[in-house]
Amino acid sequence: MNIRRGKGQEANELSELAYRSKAYWGYSDEFMEACRDDLTLSSAYIETQEVYVLEDEGSIKGFMSLEKDTEQEQWLLGYLFMEPEAVGKGYGKALWQYMVEVAQKLDITVITIHSDPYAEPFYLSRGAKRVGEIASTVFPGRTLPLLEVEIEKGRSVE
Repeated sequence: MNIRRGKGQEANELSELAYRSKAYWGYSDEFMEACRDDLTLSSAYIETQEVYVLEDEGSIKGFMSLEKDTEQEQWLLGYLFMEPEAVGKGYGKALWQYMVEVAQKLDITVITIHSDPYAEPFYLSRGAKRVGEIASTVFPGRTLPLLEVEIEKGRSVE
């Protein structure tokens, strides 16, 4: 297993992985199409944000990103997606631990997560806390779990 920086030329591949990963939860085709823009990464995003790709056995198994929200003066977990066949094999935990290490190096103390409802149990099991709800940017009237995880210097969050 190897975790490395994402490359701008992987934008389409990572966007499709995000789409497949979200579809894993059984959302309708209509719902998925409405989410497509939110699941699409640009080359510029990959090159300017903290985007990391997990590879194993010669293929990408998942990726994550941390992004600075300068308006709110906070760091967000922008993406954390796994190939459906990679779910439950420890790759998500490995990416999470790597995210914590990156956050520590960047002196990030809190990461905010706008969670998919199905992903919330994973984040809670990793030490995140639910701090409220946030309006969906895709579906008016739909709310998403709003989570935060505190990052302690020099100590992994598992």
